[in-house]
Amino acid sequence: MIGAIVLAAGRSRRMGTQKLLLPWAGQPLVAHVVDQVLASPARPVIVVVGAEGPAIAAALAGRPVMLLPNPDPQSEMLASVRCGLRALPPACQAALVVLGDQPGVTGELIGRLIAAFRESPASIVVPQYAGRRGHPILVPRRFFAEVLQRYDGLGLRGLLRQYPHEVIEVPMDNGQPLHDVDTPGDYRRLRPPE
Repeated sequence: MIGAIVLAAGRSRRMGTQKLLLPWAGQPLVAHVVDQVLASPARPVIVVVGAEGPAIAAALAGRPVMLLPNPDPQSEMLASVRCGLRALPPACQAALVVLGDQPGVTGELIGRLIAAFRESPASIVVPQYAGRRGHPILVPRRFFAEVLQRYDGLGLRGLLRQYPHEVIEVPMDNGQPLHDVDTPGDYRRLRPPE
């Protein structure tokens, strides 16, 4: 079992409004991303939310996900990752960490990451395009305790730097899945035509 942690607790400071609720392909951005995760084999799906929790819950109504509040919504992203790791059932062999504002992620890409993990279940798995890594990041359970205690100020980049020989890169045909939506310019550039 591989659980997914969707990070949806950000404050969207650079966007100026809650980006996860902006329209994307006919639904809120966070719903689009969560639907891609649900199209993959990853289960359970945990969505870590912050101050906008009620609005995000409404956007995800009817989907088989667990909403988990980050008790410190002003904290860095690693705090949300830790909330999700603590909530995963013991049967989970790994956690797939997905950014809630990364609309290029697909169920097919997640399936490829999971397949790579199944071939090498001790490895950290990341997508890669043109030498650049991105999310989702698949973290084996053997690293959970370390992530819960280390890498403040670095996040999961710290884990990747600590164990460079334990990382498997899954090559992608294009870099679209690596892009996240941080600013109004990102949103205009990446948003598909309605």
